[in-house]
Amino acid sequence: MLIDVAARRPQKDSRQPKPKKKKRRKMRLSLRQSKIKKTDSYTDSIGWSQTGRVLEDAPKQKEPETLTIQCEMCGCRLKIPKPKKQRYTVSCSYPECGHIMKFN
Repeated sequence: MLIDVAARRPQKDSRQPKPKKKKRRKMRLSLRQSKIKKTDSYTDSIGWSQTGRVLEDAPKQKEPETLTIQCEMCGCRLKIPKPKKQRYTVSCSYPECGHIMKFN
């Protein structure tokens, strides 16, 4: 009686060398205190030149010396000098209107 034997796959030759794995380089992620210099040679400078100039605060903008008010009756825009008192009255300069506005 004949037995049919399936063909076997050829076995890998154990004598062939395996390819070598690449070694990974380890990186140091920390700073060591010995690498930091003890003396600090950094000097603060503005721009390209080192003149030793000290910047001052920017000058404050002056408040406007005139106020713009709109007439309640005709809607004209009126420029009046800034009042020195809290209570003042403004009369409309438009000749047909002549409205007087009181501010407290």
